Amino acid sequence: MRIVFATLALSASVLSLAACSEPADEAPAETTAASSEAEPAAMDQAATDTAVLNASLVTIDQLQALTGVNPELAQAIVDGQPYESATAFNDVLMQSLSADEAAQVRERVFVPIDLNSASREDIALVPGMSDRMVGEFLEYRPYENIEEFNREIGKYVDEAEVARLRQYVTL
Repeated sequence: MRIVFATLALSASVLSLAACSEPADEAPAETTAASSEAEPAAMDQAATDTAVLNASLVTIDQLQALTGVNPELAQAIVDGQPYESATAFNDVLMQSLSADEAAQVRERVFVPIDLNSASREDIALVPGMSDRMVGEFLEYRPYENIEEFNREIGKYVDEAEVARLRQYVTL
């Protein structure tokens, strides 16, 4: 499933770049070269800024680019890969961060939780989770597919929040 998420993210980036590129045999548009080159880079940066990185696959370079992650923490995270659970990842964070600092890192780096088998503790580590939402995640088990997750959790939060939560889960 991790491969699927990575493939989807890569595909989205490739499609974004392809849509912004001009065919070689076509006359350039009325924009300057600098602005046409900056647009794909800005799009890639925007996608990178919002994407949640998988803690079991993230690199030291990706980690060091994040606010709140120093070189020692980045190395500790990479040394712990792969992670069995979100709780195991959080244990590494808590060795050198406060609870609030760890929560900020988990917003950008997380171990995707399996909706059908994750523990209550793992689900509670999803950024922004309340006790009520943990209960809702558990109530609808087993999930047959991600569309069922979208539909059931969408009863409690808006579409944007469902999309945000999807970044932290897998089936």
